Amino acid sequence: DFIIISSISVLLCAAIILLLFFLSHIASGQIRYSIPEEMKKGSLIGNVALDLGIDMQRLRSGRARIVTGESIQYTELKTDKGILVVNERIDREQLCGDVTPCSFSFDLILENPMELHHVTVEVLDINDNSPSFHQHDMKLTIGESAAPGARFVLPTANDPDVGLNGLQDYHLSPNENFILKKHSNNDGRKNAEMVLEKPLDRERYPSLSLKLIAVDGGTPQKSGTVNIDITVLDVNDNSPVFNQSVYKATVMENAAKGTYIITVNASDADSGSNGLIYYSISKMQGNIHSIFEINKTTGVIFLSGEVDYEKAKKYEIRIEATDQGALTDSSKVVVDVIDVNDNPPVINMMSFTSPVSEDSPPGTTIGIINVKDLDSGDNGQVNCRIEQNAPFKIKSNLRNYYTLVTDIVLDRESVSDYNITVVATDAGMPPLSTKRTFHLKVSDVNDNSPTFSQGVYSACIAENNSPGVSVLTVRAKDPDENQNARISYILDVSGVGGFPVSEYVSVNAESGIVHAVRSYDYEQIKELTFVVKAQDGGSPPLSSNVTVKILIQDQNDNPPQVLYPVQTGGSLVAEMVPRSADVGYLVTKVVAVDVDSGQNAWLSYKLQKATDRALFEVGLQNGEIRTIRQVTDKDAVKQRLTVIVEDNGQPSRSATVIVNVAVADSFPEVLSEFTDFTQDKEYNDNLTFYLVLALAVVSFLFITCLVVIISVKIYRWRQSRILYHSNLPVIPYYPPRYSDTLGTGTLQHVYNYEVCRTTDSRKSDCKFGRAGSQNVLIMDPSSTGTMQRIQSEKSILDEPDSPLESPPLLLWPMREKEIVCIMWADRQKTDSHEPIHPFRYYL
Repeated sequence: DFIIISSISVLLCAAIILLLFFLSHIASGQIRYSIPEEMKKGSLIGNVALDLGIDMQRLRSGRARIVTGESIQYTELKTDKGILVVNERIDREQLCGDVTPCSFSFDLILENPMELHHVTVEVLDINDNSPSFHQHDMKLTIGESAAPGARFVLPTANDPDVGLNGLQDYHLSPNENFILKKHSNNDGRKNAEMVLEKPLDRERYPSLSLKLIAVDGGTPQKSGTVNIDITVLDVNDNSPVFNQSVYKATVMENAAKGTYIITVNASDADSGSNGLIYYSISKMQGNIHSIFEINKTTGVIFLSGEVDYEKAKKYEIRIEATDQGALTDSSKVVVDVIDVNDNPPVINMMSFTSPVSEDSPPGTTIGIINVKDLDSGDNGQVNCRIEQNAPFKIKSNLRNYYTLVTDIVLDRESVSDYNITVVATDAGMPPLSTKRTFHLKVSDVNDNSPTFSQGVYSACIAENNSPGVSVLTVRAKDPDENQNARISYILDVSGVGGFPVSEYVSVNAESGIVHAVRSYDYEQIKELTFVVKAQDGGSPPLSSNVTVKILIQDQNDNPPQVLYPVQTGGSLVAEMVPRSADVGYLVTKVVAVDVDSGQNAWLSYKLQKATDRALFEVGLQNGEIRTIRQVTDKDAVKQRLTVIVEDNGQPSRSATVIVNVAVADSFPEVLSEFTDFTQDKEYNDNLTFYLVLALAVVSFLFITCLVVIISVKIYRWRQSRILYHSNLPVIPYYPPRYSDTLGTGTLQHVYNYEVCRTTDSRKSDCKFGRAGSQNVLIMDPSSTGTMQRIQSEKSILDEPDSPLESPPLLLWPMREKEIVCIMWADRQKTDSHEPIHPFRYYL
């Protein structure tokens, strides 16, 4: 009872643990760290295990890892220490630019149970960038007549850092003429301009060199510098004048760069340097600078870019002439562009029908095409045609519009799609053409049945397979497509051995995989033949059938069964060997069969244990037990042989049979010796019972089995008691007839039996059979008969009037046990190797 209660307690504890396990949920947390940028690889960010309250063992067992969607993993988790370190260089300016605050996030995931922790790392800016200008030098030309208060915009510095580390202030080197005025924009950027405070004197200072310094607020402070070179001009009171107000020129489109266009000319009444003129294209004309260019001293205008008639047929260029005093004059240049055939036709598909059904009649419209050419005149006249030999043709209905139609009936199984190339050619010199390919798919109609790749599918499967295992795959192909080619595999309704085939196999409707529904037994069924139908999804559906054969392969799943000698439960069976037996004397023969086939049924016999191994041997193939030396008086009367029968399977299976042999010449000697033999057996039976009883306490299931076994034993005992008190004859045991053409240990001939019995202990009828050459005694030590009764009964049989040819065998009544004698006809010859068929006595 204590053991049972302990077992129940253990089961309850396990159930509670499992319940707690299934009720566990995913934990989550969130932490945030702040680190400066540009930390070295391997630098510590934070102790994740300490901050999240996770022990080191949990980090390792949960396979903690970092999950981030970025291509660069800036951090690394050291699971052995529970810390988070820098894995890659972190540049705040590269990561976030001007955005503040700058941070990146990732998730820390643990498994079993699942935990998700969100980690945010804020990257703090350090002063690792200096303010910088886009140009190192700035040149200014200022006339000495410039009035005080004149403003000059200065370059703006850029600092990628943010906050105090960013740009904070500008400084101008000390001078007498200019002061620095600083401004802040709405976006926080700072710029500066230089204001003329005192007029310039070219005669005193013909040029000035100043420095503009931009500084940030970092520690240490960093700065950037730009040099400002100022040239002071002399006073100029005459402006340049062009000799024409409008210039006209022409240029061919697609002319090469550097092509001469025209030359402009202007004059200045001043002398000296004030009379020098520089030509330029007005900056107000957008992209004109990318197409035309002018020599600033000669006034020659030439082509610097590409001219396209289709984009612009005329260009108007504003030319400025500037002297040294910054006095200017302007003129206009008109350039006409001459068209050339430089544009191929353009093909546009206005409408296109794809796919088109394969059963469409000839003349079905597929698409409408529009063709344009940007050129003018003959350069814009276009002709359209189909390039390759395809079952299509093109028709012209309206100007620049064409219709593409089918020319024959299409067959998708022959050609499933077409690449239709339309060629458009203009009438220019030389002519230009354009090709455009349209991909046309042919839609399917269900005009083909599925076909299997094989006429018959065959496969082998070993018996005792697991239900649901795949055996083979049937494959069918349908040249149609989409739903018309979607094949479903159906198991044909048929029977195997009187049962529906669906109880043996199933087929996957999508993949065609044939599965075993049950575990097969080779001894019951050796081959399955059935039909699988492949049906497409068309309307109406088309189908085809294929035969599938599955061969069941035998496995060594049955151990040998010993037919003889029979192991009785209530009586002791003994084979009797006289002490005068010679070498090679046939004691008995172990007969066994194996319901497997092939080499799994090839049996071999070995002597496992023996009271005297030097006295007996077992035939390896036939199971015959023979003496291997002369029997002597010193040999024990009771001999116990354990014979193991093994098959040839892999792995092999075996069965064990115990053969009791009595070495004696008379029954009294056998009777006295075998009493102890039975007592030993009863002792072993008691020991087995107590062992089983002890194991039953540990396993509740085994207790149930034991109860069933005890119930069966009680039932058999009650049946035997009913038979004992009845007057019905005792039915003897007849070994079944077996034949084995392979000679592997089963009986090779048919044997005859004669039975002697008494039906009651108070009534005894004896029938005598022909004496054999060997006696087998089976005795029950509980018999209360005495040797005197044996001798007295035997003397009756020894009378001369006995009709038997040799002394008969006597069965006498017992008080508590029935007596059954089976006498086998002896067919042994002195020179034969056939087994001896002894008498058998049951006491």
